[in-house]
Amino acid sequence: MFPMKADQSMTSGSLFPQHSSLSIEEFNNLGWEQDNDCNNNCIRGDPREKVLRAHRIFRRTRSLNAPSPFQQFGPCGRIMKNSAMVMQIQDPASQRLTWYKPPLTVLVIKKVSDASVLAPFVQLVDWLLQEKNMVVWVESAVLEDAHLNEDVKFKAIREKLVTFKDGRDDLTDRIDFIVCLGGDGTLLYASQLFQQSVPPVMAFHLGSLGFLTPFRFDNFEEQLTSVLEGHAALTLRSRLRCVMHRKGDKRQEAKVEANADARPAANSILVLNEVVIDRGPSPYLSNIDLFLDGKYITSVQGDGLIVSTPTGSTAYAAAAGASMIHPSVPAIMVTPICPHSLSFRPIVVPAGVELKVSVSPESRNTSWVSFDGRNRQELFHGDSLRVTTSIYPVPCICAQDQISDWFASLADGLHWNVRKRQKCLDELSDLTASGSEDTLDEMENMKLYDI
Repeated sequence: MFPMKADQSMTSGSLFPQHSSLSIEEFNNLGWEQDNDCNNNCIRGDPREKVLRAHRIFRRTRSLNAPSPFQQFGPCGRIMKNSAMVMQIQDPASQRLTWYKPPLTVLVIKKVSDASVLAPFVQLVDWLLQEKNMVVWVESAVLEDAHLNEDVKFKAIREKLVTFKDGRDDLTDRIDFIVCLGGDGTLLYASQLFQQSVPPVMAFHLGSLGFLTPFRFDNFEEQLTSVLEGHAALTLRSRLRCVMHRKGDKRQEAKVEANADARPAANSILVLNEVVIDRGPSPYLSNIDLFLDGKYITSVQGDGLIVSTPTGSTAYAAAAGASMIHPSVPAIMVTPICPHSLSFRPIVVPAGVELKVSVSPESRNTSWVSFDGRNRQELFHGDSLRVTTSIYPVPCICAQDQISDWFASLADGLHWNVRKRQKCLDELSDLTASGSEDTLDEMENMKLYDI
């Protein structure tokens, strides 16, 4: 935003023409501005020219994020500059994958204990090794599968695979590309493996629900070749950074710095779906205090609380009555689980805030916390859980684009808005006419019986 000087008084008459309305034909003939500087309100030069140009150019409306708002309010008011910017959000329509060097290592994650995935897994790994000359990583537990070791084709390539063990080996900066074979759990597992930067993830639907797996395995060679050549759209699925603070640990009670996400603490966990705080095995209601940016918001009395990402809005939160949010929307969802209040509705807060959850001092019991269904641990009196949006999203490769993939998953996975079609007026008129005739016939028959 440009600074306003005392002698630069701007009036609408001096800046804009008196007759600036456009006809529909003129509106349709206008070109859409693609200049990033204009879209981000970062045009340098004469302030008057900036306003004039902003007046002439129509902002993009196909983006899932709101356009950058004009920050001058009337002749005197404007937003105060603040260097502590929480996050920058790129236009989702421009989020496309590019490789600044050819990917060499690929991690293949397959669904465990599912015989139907074995044949596609062997076929994929063999193709990556033979056709693409890539270094293929798999979890060491995969090689222990008895059915897989009986496959003749797999025996020939087994020794070429590089293995790792979850919880022991650090994969940071070792993997260029991830391929998931299975259901949504494989993508959640990939998110768990990488607690900082995550390589691009391509997920094939070979599981049950497949809400996060948009690709079909039928023509995997063609699809993978296209992605490896850099022809793919991305959906950046935000994650939540969760930090447990135990009572009495003064070092953890210190305020988290703005760039602390770049140096994750040992007790920091990144989740893709949600963090759930519940009452555990206790028969009593949970009594949880909720704070937002240090300000007390409310106390949750019920079975618990779900703090989820937009990606998690179609998971546990959806079952608890929350709205479904597109993964490109920067937000955090707070959803109560069976609250003992008829007015406690789910809420959505900005992605940049920090939520603090703690057990209320008057609570009869402790609470339990789970992170994407894992790492379940007890939250005692005096402990707290701090949750905010991580700077490390999961870059998921789209089969088509962000909008088509998401609505296709809503229709296929959840049967969203499936109902019988309403009949048109012609059909209704036919039914009404036939119904009227039947009624007259019945009345005539009644008269005959009366006689």
